Parts: sequence; C-alpha cells; structure tokens
Amino acid sequence: MSQQVRIAVFRPDDERLADAVELIESLGATPVADPMLAIEPTGAHPTGDAEYTILTSKTGVELAAEAGWEPTETTLVSIGPGTSEAAEAVGWTVDREPETYSSSGLVDLLADEVDGRTVEVARSDHGSDVLLEGLDEANAEWSETVLYNLVRPPEAGRSAELAAAGELEAAAFTSSLTVEHFLEAAADRGIREDAIEGLENAVVGTIGEPTCETAEAHGIAVDIVPSDATFAALATAVVEAAAPSYTE
Repeated sequence: MSQQVRIAVFRPDDERLADAVELIESLGATPVADPMLAIEPTGAHPTGDAEYTILTSKTGVELAAEAGWEPTETTLVSIGPGTSEAAEAVGWTVDREPETYSSSGLVDLLADEVDGRTVEVARSDHGSDVLLEGLDEANAEWSETVLYNLVRPPEAGRSAELAAAGELEAAAFTSSLTVEHFLEAAADRGIREDAIEGLENAVVGTIGEPTCETAEAHGIAVDIVPSDATFAALATAVVEAAAPSYTE
C-alpha cells in the first residue's frame, strides 16, 4: 500500500472500539481510535410493566441484565441486530426487530399495532425524539426510562487535531452525539473551524440519516451513508471510498 489511510472511529472504549479497530485494520487502513462516548449508568432498569419494551442499544441490554431485569411479561423490541445479539447472549428472546435499524424503523414497525397500548422505551439520555414523536402519532401510551447517560471523555479529540492538521483521510461517525462531541473536543482545543475544514479533504461517513443531518447542520460535508446501518457497513464503505484498492 503506497498511501496511509487514517480513519477516525469514535466507538465507546470497550469491545466495540476493539472490534472497530480490528475491522479497519483487516481492511488495510489505519484506525485512529478516539472514543467520543463514555457510559454513566443511572441505576435504572426497565419496569417491564408495559405491553412493549423497546431497547435501542447493546449497552442498554447489558445494564438491564446486570440489574437482574428480564422481559417476562412484555413484547421485547430491539432496534437492530447488535442489540438483538446482546439480548440473546443474556438469554432473552427478541420478539420484534425493524427492517431499518433506526428510530424511524421502529416507528414503522410498531405504528399499526400500538394504538392504545403501553410502550416503555429504555435507552440513553440522548435518544432520538423521532421514536417518541412516532409513538405519539400512533396513539401509544409511552414512557421513557433512562438507563445511562452518554458523556464525552475528557481525553477525546486526537482525531480533531489530525483533521485540523490535514492528516486524517476519513472519519466514521456512528451517532449525532459523536459528531457533536468531536466538534466540542475541537472547540476546546481552539481548532473547531480548522477541523471542519480538514474533514472537507477527508471521506466522511455516518450511520443513518439523522447523524448525517447533524453533521451537515454543523458544516461537515458527508460523503457516505450506507443503507445498512451497521458499523461494519460504514467502515467498509468509508475505506473503499478513501482508497478503492484497499478492499479489492
């Protein structure tokens, strides 16, 4: 390989980051691991009193399981395969999963069946309003349980420094919050505009349209939004766009 392709990844500093680094290395690129999210559990867990319980992340499943909760008298709804795999790993059966792994996908899945039904949404403190608004429109009686808060690690920002210096070839944003935290870390260093400018010469990918919209609202041009809302699809598409010969 004649050209180094450095790709910023912003996964939480656990096995998700390790898996992301391994995947990017297997694709022939150089991962820049810069966790933009840290998890602070609230101590809450789903009540299980609702007819439907929606879980939107692997973290939410793990925290609920650690608290001893089990989905015994509720229809368990997962936002996508990562969450479903985590649920199955702790012995739960997922009853419903949308075709599109997003809040809007959950709304499409449930809109015709939750009229007058009780629905509990168990997730982080930064969950999308799209889901709650969709449940409102479907006349569901919903409640929200915040299982954990998402905060920016104080050391985050290496990727912003590289972008500002023109030394980052690609970035893979996995949520609106990773975009916002990237920009906050850049601002803390006094390089916000330089980092945005640096990304103009990089390949920028996002998981899902909401993340894309957040990035573009802040002046970051997005090149790639894969139809499959998974990190594997995002990383593969970004590497291919940044250096086509890498994945041939």
